[in-house]
Amino acid sequence: MKTVFAKLPEVERKWFLIDAEGKVLGRVAARAASILRGKGKVIFAPHQELGDYVVVINADKILVSGRKAQQKQYHRHTGYVGGLKSINFEGLIAKHPSSPLEFAVKGMLPKGPLGRKLSKNIRIYSGSEHPHSAQNLQKIEL
Repeated sequence: MKTVFAKLPEVERKWFLIDAEGKVLGRVAARAASILRGKGKVIFAPHQELGDYVVVINADKILVSGRKAQQKQYHRHTGYVGGLKSINFEGLIAKHPSSPLEFAVKGMLPKGPLGRKLSKNIRIYSGSEHPHSAQNLQKIEL
């Protein structure tokens, strides 16, 4: 069997719009990651960037089930000794409304250069306004 390489100029890449208002965080992130990878395309190859672009609006109105809003923790380290900083979902969504969705999508993408390249193809906005109306967005219902 031969490895198939898609020619990048021949690949048609579309723009999709996801409205996250009232939707569950994991379901929105999984659908966005699948579109970014290009898993729904016939020419999918795991080693190439063949996916589409995704615009997510109303990221500040995304939901989590149960008591995750108080219990889910996001950690980061300052680089100094004892510099572990933690914040829960409620605090993070109040401070940076698009960060929880961004972290969830990045965690579902491959690690390494391909994943970093794919994570640049998603735009997340906390409100319902976005500057991508010229791209002829196709709305996706979850």
